[in-house]
Formats: sequence, structure tokens, C-alpha cells
Amino acid sequence: MIRSALMNVMTTAAVKAGRGLKRDLGEIENLQVSVKGPGDFVSAADQRAEKVLFEELNKSRPGYGFLMEESGVVEGADKTHRWIIDPLDGTTNFLHGLPMFAISVALEREGQLIAGLVYNPATDDMFVAEKGQGAWHNNRRLRVAERRDFADALVACGIPPLGRAHLHPRFKQELGAVIAKCGNIRRMGAASLDMAMVAAGQLDCYWERGLSAWDIAAGTILVKEAGGYVSDADGHDTMLESGSICVGNEAMHRALLTAIKNA
Repeated sequence: MIRSALMNVMTTAAVKAGRGLKRDLGEIENLQVSVKGPGDFVSAADQRAEKVLFEELNKSRPGYGFLMEESGVVEGADKTHRWIIDPLDGTTNFLHGLPMFAISVALEREGQLIAGLVYNPATDDMFVAEKGQGAWHNNRRLRVAERRDFADALVACGIPPLGRAHLHPRFKQELGAVIAKCGNIRRMGAASLDMAMVAAGQLDCYWERGLSAWDIAAGTILVKEAGGYVSDADGHDTMLESGSICVGNEAMHRALLTAIKNA
């Protein structure tokens, strides 16, 4: 595990915010049977977690800027550092009581990602990475999988929701092209965890479009520090701007990019 002062700040904030999400998850089952449903409750849980993260990180590193899913951009006096935060990645999973969601926190220094954290409070799985220090899952160092044959690959993807139906035709084409070549497909529902599992070698590669910077910033440095390759879904180094992602080891990343390019 990384013992730096920076990582201590990040993990402390994530664990504190995670306590509230774990407690709130326990209430979801009761809300499922109500006529109103759990939507408003989940939105409040999201906002509470973001507030905790903001307060804890701002207290420990005053002056840093923020880019957050709920609150947007908060300018800081220190223009060289910026936190990128998703307080609840996998909201739909959370809304259904499915314990597959995460807090995602990344730090940029002068536009370069230098640290990332992905934490699932439901399972207490903590994935962290710091530039030059490797990637870790709890106390285990991570490396991407060694598989080279795409026919054996377990590939993760993200399916555009109904609200982004305009992305469905392209996704169907890409899915058809990938599944014709790979071993099998998984759809987990939380981009940050998909990327963490690629870093851990549990998934061979992953791609998705229609994302935001806070969905993929922490996962990007996790995969890189685990020895993996990261680009957007078109092979460019503009993931945070384009909102698409493609990750894997060198061979899997190349094969996945080729498949979706040829879709």
C-alpha cells in the first residue's frame, strides 16, 4: 500500500464519505417498495458524499481546485492542482441496492494525473495509485493481465442508458465487432471499477463512450501504474476531454481498438 501523505489524505476522505454511502445503501431495499421510489434519496446520498469529500480534501490541501460531478468546477487559489471527483460512480447500481459502486478521486498537477483512488464502500475494496509508486488493491500490488490472445479475453464495456439513446447504434456496431473476436463480455455499471479491475488483471480490457472526466480520471492512473495502456476509444490521448476510454495491456488494448475501429 502507498503510505505517502497525499494518499493518506485521499484515503481518509474516501473512507469518511464511504461510511455514509454504506449506511445509505442499507436503506435502499426499504425504499424500493415505495411509490415515490429511491431516486431522490440516492441523489441526496450522492450530494452528501461529495460534500464530505470536498470538505476533507479542501481542509487538507487548501487552495486546490475541484472538478466534481454534482458541484462542477470550483476554482482554487492554487492553479497547478485540481481534484477530480465522482462521489458515487455506479448510481444505477446503488439505486437498485447492487453493491457495485465506487467513490472516485484523482489529483492533477499542472494538467497531469499524479494520483488516483477508487473505493467501493460496500465491499471495502480500496484501489490506489500514485505516479511512480505503482497501483495497489488494499495491500496487494497490481499488474494488468498477461493474456495476449483476444479470443481468450474477458472484455468489459459500458452500455449507453436510455437517456443517451443516440449512442445506441454505434454501441451495437462496436459490441458486435468485439464479441465476434473476444472470449466474452461483461457490463459492470461503474466505469471506475471497470478500470480498477483491468489494473488488477480481473478483466483483460474495457471500453466505453459517453463518459465524463470524473468517471475515468482515477482509473486512468490506476491502469497506467499497473503497466497497462490507456487511450480514448479512438486511440488518442484525450480521454478526459473526449469522454471515451479504452484500456488493457499492450496486446489487448491494441486488439480492442482495432475491433471497435473496424465496427
